[in-house]
Amino acid sequence: MSGVRPEWWRFAAVLALCAGLFAVRDAAHAISIELKDVAPDRIERQRAHEAGQLALPDTPDVSRLEARLEEAGVKSGSPILMRVFKASSELELWIEKDRRFVLFATYPICHWSGTLGPKLQEGDKQTPEGFYTITQRQTRHLGRWRSAINLGFPNAFDRAQNRNGSFILMHGGCSSVGCFAMTDPVMREIHDLTRAAIERGQRHVPVHVFPFRMTERALAEHAGHAWHPFWTTLKAGYDSFERTRRPPRISVCKRDYYIEDAGTETALAAPPQSRRDRSRNRNRFRNDAGGPGSIRVACPKPVVAEADVKANDHIKTGEAKPADAQLATQ
Repeated sequence: MSGVRPEWWRFAAVLALCAGLFAVRDAAHAISIELKDVAPDRIERQRAHEAGQLALPDTPDVSRLEARLEEAGVKSGSPILMRVFKASSELELWIEKDRRFVLFATYPICHWSGTLGPKLQEGDKQTPEGFYTITQRQTRHLGRWRSAINLGFPNAFDRAQNRNGSFILMHGGCSSVGCFAMTDPVMREIHDLTRAAIERGQRHVPVHVFPFRMTERALAEHAGHAWHPFWTTLKAGYDSFERTRRPPRISVCKRDYYIEDAGTETALAAPPQSRRDRSRNRNRFRNDAGGPGSIRVACPKPVVAEADVKANDHIKTGEAKPADAQLATQ
């Protein structure tokens, strides 16, 4: 069609695939080819969803959102962080309280496709693993899903690894190829809390996607897996949050993740004071990759020993280096 940009056709096709619109009539077969070797209960969740048996077991009562927020002592609009665990099909939503994050809700993921391990390329039917961030533009209405969130794959690390793909979403329903299907009521709650945090000033909402809960025991059980070295890197981010209950500082350095514990900064940026200020703030930071929760593309500064500093000072002033400095710089 004239006047229609080709990328929109591709966008629509990917959204349709995520929604399961291209599934064959034999639903059981369509499900089985997506599952491979882990989380076989995904089949039962899809069947329950198709039978109208909602909500799924262990789903928080989304009709009581305001009451649950009050019971937890947190507020809508406070900074949030999400963690996904593929093997157990769970999504955790944490909310900041007194500069630390507390677990607010654990939602069952109705369906995700593929197996443990990262997404490598378009069309491999894999859900990604790694550290992602959500900004305002990623919460906009996407195709048929009014409450979808674009995960932001590929991130800087994925691109450094030559991984490719697009429009990996968290969305409603219970059928997906490459996305995380959460059911409509759950996705509305997640979307509303995400939008509220962003409108209040959180510029980057972290989403950490793990193959499983990254305990020492779980990682040891997968010691022979092809992705074990990659998972060891992810564990550093998991451990940092477990230790501090704050989003870790994450950088991509020389094609690898570099993790540091968070500082004392809040995840919330200074809130704009008016609609005009909000618009000005969005335009100013539209392409800004900095700020709490973001993924930086930078290597950490090297640690310089005190002797090296003294030696450099002597070089700059033309003085002879002391013996200990000479040894330290050899």
